[in-house]
Amino acid sequence: MANFSKPRVPRFSAEVYQNTHLPEGGREVNAIVTVTATGGGTTGETPAPAFASPSPSGASPAPAPDAAVVIMVDSSGSMEYPPVKMRNARDATAAAIDTLRDGVAFAVVSGTHQAKEIYPGGGRLAVADATTRGQAKEALRRISASGGTAIGTWLRLADKLLASSDAAIRHGILLTDGRNEHEGPKELLTTLEACAGRFTCDARGVGTDWEVKEVTGIASALLGTADIVADPAGLAADFTGMMESVMGKEIADVSMRLWTPLGAEVRFVKQVAPTVEDLTGRRTEAGPRAGDYPTGSWGDESRDYHVCVRVPHAEVGQEMLAARVSLVLPTPDGSPPQVLAQGLVRAVWTDDLAASTAINEQVAHYTGQAELARVIQQGLELRKSGDLDGATAKLGRAVQLASRSGNDDTAKLLAKVVDVVDAAAGTVRLKAKVSAEAQMTLETRSTKTVRVKK
Repeated sequence: MANFSKPRVPRFSAEVYQNTHLPEGGREVNAIVTVTATGGGTTGETPAPAFASPSPSGASPAPAPDAAVVIMVDSSGSMEYPPVKMRNARDATAAAIDTLRDGVAFAVVSGTHQAKEIYPGGGRLAVADATTRGQAKEALRRISASGGTAIGTWLRLADKLLASSDAAIRHGILLTDGRNEHEGPKELLTTLEACAGRFTCDARGVGTDWEVKEVTGIASALLGTADIVADPAGLAADFTGMMESVMGKEIADVSMRLWTPLGAEVRFVKQVAPTVEDLTGRRTEAGPRAGDYPTGSWGDESRDYHVCVRVPHAEVGQEMLAARVSLVLPTPDGSPPQVLAQGLVRAVWTDDLAASTAINEQVAHYTGQAELARVIQQGLELRKSGDLDGATAKLGRAVQLASRSGNDDTAKLLAKVVDVVDAAAGTVRLKAKVSAEAQMTLETRSTKTVRVKK
């Protein structure tokens, strides 16, 4: 049995971008905090290689991450329609298993209206090596499609299996092709609330018969990624990429701690890159005037956060610290957490109109990206409900925002739903016929953002 290597703690930095100046009577302070971790195993949007190659000098490969992973594969009856869907799901899971580094704990779960351990069984995790990877792939051949769909049962089993490991990185990969029909929305929500903070999870929908809000809701609650794989043939590449990303994570349970002075209050905290994720409601109190917001697991990557604080009234010429932003890591013995990085958000009151009305470039950009995600989702909902005028207005605004910010990927997805007459003005016409794939892809990827162009 391979031993886990102690994970390295990446070096964190926090840079604050804001206009510090407020007009007389101004009370709202906005800042973008760019958090960067270096020394892990991933590089932003490009996954780390699955296996480290020995150096020419014969040096040992990079140590395996302290990780445990559970792969949950939908094997409900609909996965056999067409049969290639189940076959590709097996192949994708096998590819993900091949991507596991030696020493990583793992299990495979078959999901229907109930959850079943496919490998290794017995309520335990296997430890990845050549033998166990081969056994797991052999076990995959015995999966057959039947039954219904109750995703909460899959997640609860994954939680139980991951809880048996003391690995720092605990992660799930979930694949479904249909709606969660054998379980009520409240049941799934209760499960997600119970699992939040215990492990992270990437969720994928294959085909076009699943519910976007269910898949994205799982990923959001468990701080993972969500996406559509409309063509089952693309599953293997997608699963490999997800597993490579997990293998690059080096540290888990990092929180963003916000301290605010007496009289100030946090209006919201949102991750705004690489995706929009509102963290405001996930605050846990961390002492007087301080709260923690979860950020999940980190490798070698950078993310942006929008922090908005309402400060007390002050006179022109006064200056104050509006918030102190810290990246913190809990300690096993319950002592004060390790502070990984800090940044300061300031407020200075001025009667200089030019200074107080200037909008910081990063703040303006990400305010637009958050609006872009929101109006796409609103536009698609209006289209589904038959309000074509409302849908046209919202999706036209989305086209305008995507064009203005240089979000070319989202612009291309929008062009499959609307005919663009004038992108700069946001003038569009709804397409008469839109494929389910085009609409679901736009909705699933609506929260993906682009960073400020330097």
